[in-house]
Amino acid sequence: MQIPFIFQILVLIISIIAHEVAHGAAAYVFGDPTAKNQGRLTLNPLKHIDMFGSIILPAILFFTNAGFLFGWAKPVPYNPYNLRNRRLGEFCVSIAGITTNFAIAIIFSIVIKFTVALSLSQPVIDLILYIILLNVTLGVFNLVPIPPLDGSKILFTLVPYRYEHHLITLEKYGFYVVLIFIVFFSWIITDIVSYIVNLML
Repeated sequence: MQIPFIFQILVLIISIIAHEVAHGAAAYVFGDPTAKNQGRLTLNPLKHIDMFGSIILPAILFFTNAGFLFGWAKPVPYNPYNLRNRRLGEFCVSIAGITTNFAIAIIFSIVIKFTVALSLSQPVIDLILYIILLNVTLGVFNLVPIPPLDGSKILFTLVPYRYEHHLITLEKYGFYVVLIFIVFFSWIITDIVSYIVNLML
């Protein structure tokens, strides 16, 4: 079944917003109110949508039959210097979004077992499968340790502070490296996602 484009966009937007809100919520738990003060601890899409990352790029990927859908919302801001236990706080903030996407996938993998048991229609099952697939894809892709992806921020929390300036330099070119990775190595993500989804189902 071909999932309608509008449904794909809605699922993507909701998933990436949940991802970003999780970052802000984790920062707030560790003592940084920046996201809360800026009104970003909300699921209101108007507060989070990035026109290119949330709308234009997914549309390009869809209409060019790229084989996958990806995007991002406006990053939720936080101040690492406000965090209690900065190193642990930064790690938890960095991993919060990825954890949220995997949690969504796990919840819907449980839902689909009930859906199949209740013999609901195949279109409903396909839609739930898409939610699982997209969130696993977001989780796995964000684990890639290339700036500005979350995987790089997780890696940075494991590196001594004295190397921070080197990491900041890497961030300047990270976006271009990510594009190269998508063009030449997206098959790695696809294989990992397929393996995880199969385990869930």
